[in-house]
Amino acid sequence: MPTVMVQIPNTPPPASPAPRPAPTSADVARLAGVSRATVSYVLNNTSAVRISDATRRRVHEAAKELGYVPHAAARSLRAGHSRIVLMPAPAIPVGPLYSGFLNELQWALGRLDYTVVQYGTVGVQGDDAARAWAELRPVAVLVPGTGLGPDGVAVLKRAGARAVLTLGSEAVEGAHALLLDHEGVGHAAATHLYARGRRRVGVVVPEEPGLESFSRPRLEGARRALRGTDATVTALPLAYEEEPAARLAARWRGLGLDSVFAYNDEYAMLLMRALQDEGVRVPEETAVVGADDLMLGRLLRPRLSTVHIELPSGSDLADLVDRAVREPGAAPGVHKVVGASVVHRDSS
Repeated sequence: MPTVMVQIPNTPPPASPAPRPAPTSADVARLAGVSRATVSYVLNNTSAVRISDATRRRVHEAAKELGYVPHAAARSLRAGHSRIVLMPAPAIPVGPLYSGFLNELQWALGRLDYTVVQYGTVGVQGDDAARAWAELRPVAVLVPGTGLGPDGVAVLKRAGARAVLTLGSEAVEGAHALLLDHEGVGHAAATHLYARGRRRVGVVVPEEPGLESFSRPRLEGARRALRGTDATVTALPLAYEEEPAARLAARWRGLGLDSVFAYNDEYAMLLMRALQDEGVRVPEETAVVGADDLMLGRLLRPRLSTVHIELPSGSDLADLVDRAVREPGAAPGVHKVVGASVVHRDSS
């Protein structure tokens, strides 16, 4: 049979519908039957103007129906400053205690109508990182750890930051400081071990880079607690991996130690498991104390003794940030975090 060629017309694909314009506050106002000013007052949580609950509900329902989202940049122009609170991502791994604290803080700042932005600064630290943060024009910056100096604080303030707050073991000129008493953590652990009759105390010093600002004061706190007594303190460098922990456990009896403050609960669990695998009895031969009071430590056998650390509530710190933003001319304050206390369990 002869082959029949059928030519199909080249039909162009249907045109995509034109993108719908983003809804505006004027659209919300029309749907809710109110003025644009009322929409602004309601969606910006303005307390200076009295608006009925019924009107607020109508505005929120209209905004939800239209999918309206306030324009952050426009709001910043009207206010004269942004509502962005920038939180640089920690350059070091943080444990569950600190992560929970940061989550609570972000929630509390959101309730105060701030937008929290986490900024990753891989490979950039200190004052160089401050220049990158300043490009976002945050109204406040919360800097975990150390590394930021007075020059970096000045860069941020020239860029419009009304508040710079550091969370670490040292204050920085020009910034509000939340001082975490890591020396007190080591002091509490060593004092507890001494009271339990231990005289040859090891202190784990993590080898992971970036943890020095936490580990050094904890070691110094343990040394200060036992200075002038008949006890000794031995620093124990340790990486957070099974093999280094096993090697340390293999030479444990040769070190002659009868106890260890293992920096935090995670290192304590790592080392305690290695010691038990090596046949070292806990606490009979070696008492073990961690820090942070993690739930997992309570589930171990023996249950892990630990240093409970009282961090400020996220709401309290959010209020501090808000006050600093509203009063940019106030002198920076130093706020000490205290409350390191030992929770005695079976491992010590």
